[in-house]
Amino acid sequence: MLHPPHQSLQVAAVPPQPVPVRERDQDAPWHTEAVCRRDEAGLFFAPSKEPTAARLSREEAAKRVCARCPVMIECREHALLQPEPYGVWGGLTAAERRVVLARRRRRDLDLQKTTRTPGPIAAAG
Repeated sequence: MLHPPHQSLQVAAVPPQPVPVRERDQDAPWHTEAVCRRDEAGLFFAPSKEPTAARLSREEAAKRVCARCPVMIECREHALLQPEPYGVWGGLTAAERRVVLARRRRRDLDLQKTTRTPGPIAAAG
């Protein structure tokens, strides 16, 4: 199991910068290039009894970090496949990931139904 890339460090008030597109070392784990490795872990995980307004503000700040991350998609897929029950991963909160997973399950069920049930049989004439 992969450990969260989030590490405790001071958060600098730096406006988001576009991430340059470049080839990633395919032999290195995806999380070695995660932008959140340089940010405060508390930004991505809720403290106990966090007020709603504070949670929403913290999650939006975490999503801004994710938006400039070169491995956001890999992080999101990791969180969906594990599934990670807490925190912001790949720009999605735990609640948003539950919605994505529910939609994927419904889509998969619909696909299974359409492949199992053949369409109407044409009468030979």
